Order: sequence, then structure tokens, then C-alpha cells
Amino acid sequence: MKSRFITFEGIDGAGKSSQIAAAVALIESRGIPVVQTREPGGTPLGEKLRELLLHESMHLETEAMLMFAARREHLAALIEPSLAAGKWVVSDRFTDATYAYQVGGRGLDEVRFSALENWVHPHLQPDLTLIFDLDPAVAARRLAGTGNAPDRFEREKADFFERVRNAYLRRAAADPCRVKVIDASQTPDEIRKELQEILLESCFQ
Repeated sequence: MKSRFITFEGIDGAGKSSQIAAAVALIESRGIPVVQTREPGGTPLGEKLRELLLHESMHLETEAMLMFAARREHLAALIEPSLAAGKWVVSDRFTDATYAYQVGGRGLDEVRFSALENWVHPHLQPDLTLIFDLDPAVAARRLAGTGNAPDRFEREKADFFERVRNAYLRRAAADPCRVKVIDASQTPDEIRKELQEILLESCFQ
């Protein structure tokens, strides 16, 4: 079975991160080696850039270019070598997040986004992307209940997350074979069941 690249997406508070472990466990139960990672981050350099991106104010285009700089390092140092070695890669966010947050949320020009995407990974897209879709008001209540200090993205207002959500759904509509949308208002068990069904249908055939 060929290696697979699977990404998890959604607005902050949608609950995607808590479901990644279930996906990794399912893959491992089939005897498949899997690498779990995240963006921004995934490499020593990427983690340093993550700290800047989450906590330092910066120009929108600087933000977008740093996102793709971290991604280029992530691809070169971890994702591409892992896939070449026959491992599966599961990532918490990838380029769909940049489209949703920087293009949808902040208004980055789509032409500039596409130029960066085509430069950094012209021949690679995830085999499967799972978008955890949730009303931003519900997501905000979930985030508030964690007690964690919010980063600069999580501090954005409700209309920002509405734009991010809509951008994710546009991205899904443009590529329905790759991108699957999961209703994140369901119970964790219901979400896990749907997630497993999608993985079994999309990746284990």
C-alpha cells in the first residue's frame, strides 16, 4: 500500500486535534508506520517560526511568507522523506489552513497565495484532508473553557472566524475528492466513527 499524506483542518476550537490520535491509532492498527506532525512547526526551525507566528504582530505578507517558509522546511526535512520511506504522515494543518486564515480571514491576495503554494509544493497535495466544521460561536465557547492563554489568532473576533470557516468550505467545494467535511458539532464518539469510516473508505482501498 502506497504512503498517504493526511491533514486535519478547522477553525480554532473545532476539536480536530483531539481526533488526530484516533486516526493515528487506526493507521497503526493496520501495521502501517505513521508520522504525526503539525503546522506551523514539525521541525526545529518550524517550531521557532511557530512561536513568532503565534505571538508576534507582523505584516500580513510577512505572515504568509513565514508560514510557507516553515512549510518548505517541514516538507524537506520531514514530510517528503517520510512519504518516500513508505510511512504515512498525519499533519495538524497544512496549506488549506493558510488559505483559510491568511486569504479568508485576513484578506491575503489569492494570486500571491497561489504563487507561494505553487512554488513551495507544486506537485504535492494531501491525499486526504479532513475539515472539522463548527459554528465559530460554539468553537469560541470551547476555547474559553480550556483555560489556556489564547494566541494572537485565537484572540481574533467572531467575524474573522466566520470568514475562515467560509474559506475552508470554499476550499472543500473546489476539491471534493480530496477534502471531506466533518460536522464537528457532533459528540466526540460520533465524530470518531465518521472519521474512521472516511479513512477506511479513502485510504485503505
